[in-house]
Amino acid sequence: AAINGVIPQENGILQSEYGGETLHGPAYGPTSHSTAASSTPSSSSAFRHVVPSRQIVERQPRMLDFRVEYRDRNVDVVLEDSSTVGGIKHILENELQIPASKMLLKGWKTGDVDDSTVLKTLHLPKNNSLYVLTPDLPPPSSSHSGALQESLNQNFMLIVTHREVQREYNLNFSGSSTIQEVKRNVYDLTSIPVRHQLWEGWPPSATDDSMTLAVSGLTFPCHRLTVGRRSSPVQTREQSEEQCTDVHMVSDSDGDDFEDATEFGVDDGEMFGVASSALRKSPMMPENAENEGDALLQFTAEFSSRYGDCHPVYFIGSLEAAFQEAFYGKARDRKLLAIYLHHDESVLTNVFCSQMLCAESIVSYLSQNFITWAWDMTKEANRARFLTMCTRHFGSVVAQTIRTQKTDQFPLFLIIMGKRSSNEVLNVIQGNTTVDELMMRLMAAMEIFSAQQQEDIKDEDEREARENVKREQDEAYRISLEADRAKREAQEREMAEQFRLEQIRKEQEEERE
Repeated sequence: AAINGVIPQENGILQSEYGGETLHGPAYGPTSHSTAASSTPSSSSAFRHVVPSRQIVERQPRMLDFRVEYRDRNVDVVLEDSSTVGGIKHILENELQIPASKMLLKGWKTGDVDDSTVLKTLHLPKNNSLYVLTPDLPPPSSSHSGALQESLNQNFMLIVTHREVQREYNLNFSGSSTIQEVKRNVYDLTSIPVRHQLWEGWPPSATDDSMTLAVSGLTFPCHRLTVGRRSSPVQTREQSEEQCTDVHMVSDSDGDDFEDATEFGVDDGEMFGVASSALRKSPMMPENAENEGDALLQFTAEFSSRYGDCHPVYFIGSLEAAFQEAFYGKARDRKLLAIYLHHDESVLTNVFCSQMLCAESIVSYLSQNFITWAWDMTKEANRARFLTMCTRHFGSVVAQTIRTQKTDQFPLFLIIMGKRSSNEVLNVIQGNTTVDELMMRLMAAMEIFSAQQQEDIKDEDEREARENVKREQDEAYRISLEADRAKREAQEREMAEQFRLEQIRKEQEEERE
């Protein structure tokens, strides 16, 4: 079989070296190569004895294996070497549903070949790899799984215009987010319930609220949408009939069970032009709060009511107390300080809190490595108070950086590391981030802190060792002083006793005289 593969035989005969004998049986038989390899009659006894019975044996047709690649498909083709290149194309035509005339079969070792070329004349190995090109055919319209996965990982910027107030919101969503999630977030921003939203700008393919943005046909990376309030069902139907060229998506899904019961009628917020979300939400922190601990208690309670119980554990107390807890313990017990600055009027706040700050991985990492302190910047008085604290503790540069942040750049996340003489701001993280990026920046800050902590631990250990040596020396010196004082007191007592005895002796002598 090996010899037949490398030496083409014109008439399908394999000649023997000995006396013109030929191999009996098929050239692809299991023992043909063993028999041909025997050099003497005695050495062939280990193999099956072959008796030549005829001079010419027709060889079995040689089969060739082809793996043909076309876009994301691989097709295996097996046929005889007596077939032509056109035979491969005919098989591929049935498999790929592509006309043979449109195919360019590439990958031949000898260069391009005609359809009439016999495969035997190309001297091909048993296994071959080819690929098909179709330059005359357009690329496939259906997205492949790889492209779909890539779209799911992409971030779409939705520029949503609120028709009634003529305000634009720039919202970032991942491709795996659904249209329903977009509408719920817009409800938080505009106070228009999902069932009352009237949309313009969705692609015609976006027919279902459960559809992800990746497959909805949105323009990447930015897509413009317009939303308004549907005042009544009759008016909505009239608008839909008049503007048939636009795609209006009025949600009728059941996914807005969280809305208040007043939305079935007209609530007070709609009557007086006040945002209903402002009526529903209590402030995160009281204005002009005298006690920072009480303000943080209200902040924690309101945060839990809005976003659930899975959130970072906020330190209850003043900023100075948080510094004391994070930076001024033993070096091994010190942590980084994370300051979360909240702002209710930012479009990013709801997404940042619910999807990033309340993610289990972030909550767990913060609780293990950080002391987390929070403040609400919505009210001007609270904002001014924090900027004053910031100037006192971090300097005017950091305070100016926070002062120049626009409302839509909030929430902010400050990472603070305590040093021997000052507090250093390692990072200022804005609200337009992702969970992975937030985690990466927290870990990067932790690496810097860990290096500093190891130095502090080393210095603290050396200082404790020096203090221990000093304490031991002081104790030895004290013991030595005690021994000297005891010795001196013993000598003094002995001398006093001798003096007393001498006085008694003198008195007795005087009495005798």
